[in-house]
Parts: sequence; C-alpha cells; structure tokens
Amino acid sequence: MIIDQFKLTNKVAIVTGGTRGIGLSIAHALGEAGAKIIVTSRTDKYDGLKSLKEANYDVSFLQGDITKPNEPQKIINFVLEKYNSIDILVNNAGVAQHGTMEEFDDELLDKIMNTNVDSVFRMCRSVLPQMKKQGEGVILNIGSISGLVSNIPQPQVAYNASKAAVHMLTKSLASDFAENNIRVNAIAPGYIDTEMTKLTKENEHWYETWKSMTPLKRMGKPSEIASAALFLCSPASSYITGEVLVIDGGYTLR
Repeated sequence: MIIDQFKLTNKVAIVTGGTRGIGLSIAHALGEAGAKIIVTSRTDKYDGLKSLKEANYDVSFLQGDITKPNEPQKIINFVLEKYNSIDILVNNAGVAQHGTMEEFDDELLDKIMNTNVDSVFRMCRSVLPQMKKQGEGVILNIGSISGLVSNIPQPQVAYNASKAAVHMLTKSLASDFAENNIRVNAIAPGYIDTEMTKLTKENEHWYETWKSMTPLKRMGKPSEIASAALFLCSPASSYITGEVLVIDGGYTLR
C-alpha cells in the first residue's frame, strides 16, 4: 500500500536543533512514522524533549554545540554506539540574524556561517562513511527561500548567502553520492510561525509585508514543513535526490 511507503519503522534518525520549531515538528513526524530519534540542541529550555517522550517515541537527547568543529563527529559516534546504524540525518539547526552590510561585524558573520553552513558540512562529512558502509541513507537539509530570493524588507545578506550555500551543498552531495544509494535533498521554507520569526516591537510591521507578498496570505506552520520532511526521508520519495523543495505559500512566485 502507498501509505506503507511513509513508514520508518526502526529507522535511526538524527535531527539537529530538534527541540523547538521546525526541528521539533520534524522529530514528531519521524517518530510517529516509527523512527528511533536522536535530537540534538545546545539546550532544551523549550521542553521539546518532554513532548517527544510524552508521545511515546523512542527518543534520545544529546546536548551539544554543533558549531564546535569536533561536535558533529561526537554526535555520530554517540548514535553509532547506541544503534550501530544511521539511516536519516536532518540538518535543521540554524540561526537568522538581520543587519545592514555596513554594520555586520565578523562575529555575527562567523556565527551565521558556522551554524548554517560549516556545521551542516561537518555533519554530512561525519555521517557519510557510515551511510556508504550501509549502502544507503537519507540526508535532509533545511535551507530557506532566502537562499533563492532576496526577500524584503529585512536586510540579511549573510543569512541569504548561508542558505544559498546549503542548497548547493545539497545538490553537490546528491550528485556525488547517488552511486552509494544516498539521497540528499533540502526544504526551503518560507515564513513559518516559530520562535525564529518572532519580531521585536520595532520590526512588527515586517509581518504585513511578508503576508502581502505571500499569495496564501499567512505564515506557515511547522507541521506543514514536517509533513514534507517525512516524505523526503521516507521510501515514498525513493526516486528524489538533489531537490530543494520550496514550501512558502507561493512567496517565490512573485
């Protein structure tokens, strides 16, 4: 049956930044499909792990900062010691920072690039040997429409550049590792109602611009990203690799 193609029974899945927002919703979707989940984050102050455990999923939490060069390999080693396999890697952890080019200092630039690009590169580099050994695997990277268009009104050159890099990393890995039966795709969300898109009072007027430029006239929900993530991580998408799936309510149509 078609519905069986969405099942992930006993598959081992890592979700970085999996304790809130889009990452938490993706973890719930994978857990509901039967996967054994390992979520990572610098903190669980949002009680995301609690919600996953209350849903009776097979879930583990590994606290750590993936911007540290050695952390990705530590995560992979932890999972292999626990399960001896890794079937799915979801690179969700990311940061957004607005700021004009003239005021954007090196500290902020490093923060964005280290989190959004370098850590994704290292996580992929660390997991690929195991996936090659298994003869299969799935990597899903969370990009952004900001890697496709220069969205307004917020100035965010560094963030846009980082997400464009994630998209090209996805395509390059998909090409390089297709012969190993490793599929690599990305999701490019539009404006999703999460902690990351909560604006300060002085910038609340941005919401109207975002919604007016979105044909569906609303922000998306994390669950609307999670359902697509489940598709791309499951056998239902077995002939899809190297794609950047845009989920933005039509924003990039205009």
